[in-house]
Amino acid sequence: MYISARADYALRAMLAVADAGSTGDGGSGGGELVKAASLADSQDIPLSFLQGILLDLRRAGLLHSHRGTEGGYALTRPPAEISVGDVLRAVGGALTSVRGMPADRTGYHGVATGLRDVWLAVDGAIALVVDRTTLADLLADRAPAP
Repeated sequence: MYISARADYALRAMLAVADAGSTGDGGSGGGELVKAASLADSQDIPLSFLQGILLDLRRAGLLHSHRGTEGGYALTRPPAEISVGDVLRAVGGALTSVRGMPADRTGYHGVATGLRDVWLAVDGAIALVVDRTTLADLLADRAPAP
């Protein structure tokens, strides 16, 4: 698995939005909306790059946006219901790729036939970690141990 700057930035932005929107009750509402410029500044992410990431996260149903001078971004669900895997898939597609293809689309013949099973096992192991780790876990510093 390769963690791109895009994936790293997306997770950092989602954590910042989750933190700003937290109300102490684990909900997704009631907190302040976060402006893209504020996210870019606080997380040291180029604003033009961040805007594309925010669009992907909105299209994936993880963020919603409000327009206007008082607008900004907020989570669509509580942080405990958004996994790291949700965010990674929203901005990067498949968690594991082999030669640019998702692991489940690889095919081999001859002595290399077993490689597909290895790549699928790697994909499953990665999914296990990122799908059980939520934004709430990361905000509470409860990430899984290596």
